[in-house]
This record gives sequence, structure tokens and C-alpha cells, in this order.
Amino acid sequence: MSVTTVIHDNCVAEVIMDNPPVNALTVQGWFDVAEQVTAAGKNPDICAVVLRAEGKGFNAGVDIKELQQAEDNSAIIGVNRGCFAAFKAVYECEVPVVSAVNDFCVGGGIGLVGNSDIIVASEGSVFGLPEIDRGALGAATHLSRMVPVHKMRAMFFLCENATAEELHEYGSVYAVVPREELRDKAMEIAGRLGEKNGTVLRAAKEALNGIDLWDVNKSYRYEQGFTMELNLSGVAHEVRDTFGK
Repeated sequence: MSVTTVIHDNCVAEVIMDNPPVNALTVQGWFDVAEQVTAAGKNPDICAVVLRAEGKGFNAGVDIKELQQAEDNSAIIGVNRGCFAAFKAVYECEVPVVSAVNDFCVGGGIGLVGNSDIIVASEGSVFGLPEIDRGALGAATHLSRMVPVHKMRAMFFLCENATAEELHEYGSVYAVVPREELRDKAMEIAGRLGEKNGTVLRAAKEALNGIDLWDVNKSYRYEQGFTMELNLSGVAHEVRDTFGK
């Protein structure tokens, strides 16, 4: 499991997730994303952050095995706090965040991209929230920033995916490119941001967050309360036990 940051000469920082086989993140992994995105945004030499993944998939959400192996509620508490920290870090990053999605972005991955500023994706990539089928809730806050409300509700209740091409039609995915061109496209967009005045760019990020129609941090935290209820009741554990069977 690794989350690493690479600083480039054009004032772009890459935060790269790499956790085979499908980039499902552990509790520590979510906190690592939060820490590194925040640090990149605070770096006065950085103008944009590219958030991407190596290997198969951009993000498959939380590590279900870690949750099931825990003998108490420590793992679910850690996941709740870690996801909240990571999503918040992307949203509050002092510079724009460009998310580059390959293959699939599901579960917690939606929280990352839904809070980012620009999304690019490889052809055929899918986005979805299988939370109900995993005994959890959450990130509907972020999916509702990407698709119309009734599409979000259908995707959420039915655990259905939408393709990158569909989201491009909605305008939430900025560009859809062949897989081999994904990183270059994200870096090209981030490089264009680097041509702007850095002070103005940071002011613009803060201003756009300030005029959002709802508080995404508070909204997601509200969702997490229901996830905790499902875990305390034992229902979530029962549903997760059926995962993959």
C-alpha cells in the first residue's frame, strides 16, 4: 500500500495511489491521501494537484477485508474519519485538484472525484456507489455533484454505475481520453492552471468553495452517521459477509 507525491518543475504535484489489486484503501491509506493532498496545496510553489492511481482502477473504496477482520468498531471508526479527512482535503486543497480516473471509481472514490475541481477519465471507465450492497451509506453528497438528483438516487438505490461518457454528457467529466493518454491529459490541464497567477488561482478556489450551494463536509458527515448506525446494529457486518459470495 502506498500513496506518494511527485513534485514537477511546472508547479504541479501528483498524488498517486497504488494499492493492488484494485486500489481499495485501508484506514491509513485514506489518511495518507488527506495528508499529501493537503501538504501539496499548502506548498506555495504548487499551482495544481493531479490525483491519480497506478494499476487497475482509480479507487475501489474502502478495504472491506480490513473492516471484517476488526474485532471491534475501531476499523469502521477509522474508515469514517479517514474518508472524511481525504474528501475534505481534496475539497479544501488550496489549489485546484484534477482527478484522473482509470477503469473504475466506486465507493469512496466518488468522494474524492466529487470533491475535486476537474475530472478526466479514460474511455469506458465507470463510476458508482455500491454502498447499499456493502451494508454502508455515504458519498451520495459527492455523486449528487456529478449527476442530476434523480439519476443519483437511481444509481444509489440500485447500485448501478454510470460511464465516463455519460458523465461527460452531464458536464461533470471534463474530458474522456484513451487509457494511455489519461495521465498526459491530466498533466496538460494542470499545466495550464500553472500558467495562471498563483495568488489569483488560490483566491478563486476559496471563492468557489464559499459560494457552493451546500456544505459538503457537513452533508457527508450526516451520511456517515447512518453508516455507523448500521454497523452498531450488526446489519452492516451481515451484509459485508455476503460480499463476493
